[in-house]
Amino acid sequence: MVTAGKVFKLRDPMPLPEVAARLKGYRRETPLEDGGEQTLVTEIRDLSMSSARLEGTLSRDVPIAFNRRGEAVRAVKTMETFFLFTERSRQVYLLVVEKKQAANFAANLLSEILFLAVGGIVEARVPPDVLRRFHERSSEGGKVLFFDDVDIPNINRLALYGSTLANTSLYGEYLLHGKIWYVVAASRKRSIVVGITRDGVVVVFSRIELPDFVEYVLEEVMEMVE
Repeated sequence: MVTAGKVFKLRDPMPLPEVAARLKGYRRETPLEDGGEQTLVTEIRDLSMSSARLEGTLSRDVPIAFNRRGEAVRAVKTMETFFLFTERSRQVYLLVVEKKQAANFAANLLSEILFLAVGGIVEARVPPDVLRRFHERSSEGGKVLFFDDVDIPNINRLALYGSTLANTSLYGEYLLHGKIWYVVAASRKRSIVVGITRDGVVVVFSRIELPDFVEYVLEEVMEMVE
């Protein structure tokens, strides 16, 4: 089972105590359409702050439909998403531990709570040259490379699969025509295989517990972010 997350940043830095104050106690109830008196609850729970970290859980009810003996049945599922704000070099970053679409949704919702609008929290970017160095340092464990911004007509993306990709002639040729978008490689410091994209998505394909995933992102991925 993979563990995924995405790194964002606040467009305008905000001290963590102020972030905590704006998130604390947040709760919104929305009537469930055709659900009688039932409501969907969205709330922030389990806020905890240290000197350079603020973590918590975004809990939200999501309506779902499923088939039961030919009858459409509606129910409500509660989704819980772990998030963490951290301050580094006068910049505040956000890690949401979810797959990309769910992480984007959570980031936009947190932006609405903090700034009353979407756009206060934006994607953190990993420059192509940084992804290239990450891959080349891990070349023996390199497994997948995607390139975008390709200058060959009618070619949108290029891909390489295999081991020791940095030693191949195709790798050098693809670098001349595009920029690295996605890397799957083995971590030098940990016994895990990880995929990283330029827009801050991190996927660990090895078995890993949540605290270890968070520490990996904070210690190694954050160094790659612009």
